[in-house]
Amino acid sequence: MHATREMSEQPVPEVSVVIPSCGRVDLLDRCLDAIMRQTLEGRRVEVIVVDDNPRHNTRQLVAVWRASAGERGPDLKYLPNNGPGGPAAVRNLGWRSARAPIVAFTEDDTVPSPSWLKHGLDAFTDNVDAVSGRVEMPPTGALTDYQREARRLEQAEFAIANCFCRKSILEKLGGFDERFHAGWPEDFHFRLINMHATIASTQHALVVRPLRPAAWGSSVWQLKNLIFDALLFKTHPQLYRQKIRATPAWDHYATVAALATCAAGIGAGSTAVVLPSAATWTVMTVLLCRKRLRGTSRSPSHVAEMIVTSALIPPAAVFWRLAGAIRFRVRFT
Repeated sequence: MHATREMSEQPVPEVSVVIPSCGRVDLLDRCLDAIMRQTLEGRRVEVIVVDDNPRHNTRQLVAVWRASAGERGPDLKYLPNNGPGGPAAVRNLGWRSARAPIVAFTEDDTVPSPSWLKHGLDAFTDNVDAVSGRVEMPPTGALTDYQREARRLEQAEFAIANCFCRKSILEKLGGFDERFHAGWPEDFHFRLINMHATIASTQHALVVRPLRPAAWGSSVWQLKNLIFDALLFKTHPQLYRQKIRATPAWDHYATVAALATCAAGIGAGSTAVVLPSAATWTVMTVLLCRKRLRGTSRSPSHVAEMIVTSALIPPAAVFWRLAGAIRFRVRFT
């Protein structure tokens, strides 16, 4: 009875912050430190850490910060995800347990500015359904091609790493589509657009997302996410062409066609076929490599990576696009 009374007297927060995590305790610790330094009064904030790979050290970290916050700090909660994994499923678990009418989303590798929550809430007026904030990814030293591509998030129209949404809108949408293991931020944004939600943006609600080094050749293995581009295209064909890619990746298809023709010519012993197709493949690969090297690091390791991966990217990209088209039964190129 006493516990029930305490729960009923607990004030409802104004904003619930959902932070997905998956074993990156050091990054989560940095993120929670930034959340604890918010200028918004602590009791107005609920923080929900959703662990996609439940671990004792993550739970313990949240417990330490909860004790440190005390009665005047934000209300911290730890939620283990014991069901289906993936970024969409984790965020759904988080916002559905939120008590506040507005839910803020960020990532465990971000550092929200002290006034992030205040400016995010200030952007809401009676007719605003969602708010998109600003993401900064400051470079440290010479950029790699991977890091330059990652920095495109700074120009994104809508980023889940820094957004706010009314819980009532999330309920109407049904949250995030859990079929997506990649491409889910764009799907969520497109569904907001299709439901004619009013989306505001503010440059003052800032989160910093420091660039992290990537494994050698990561630009190739990450192409497997193109599978979900097929699903995104199937679900939102017009918006996909308008905001993601206006035309099919004809350059990749042409490169692969030249490579396949060259291989066929070798098999047939036809020099007349091999020479022009090999020359075409070489020129297109060199052009891709030069494009990716422009404005990026010229270290020997990075140059070698660009040479090797520029030869691998077109066939890998075509393979994953076709795999997505088959999996989701859509004409996607």
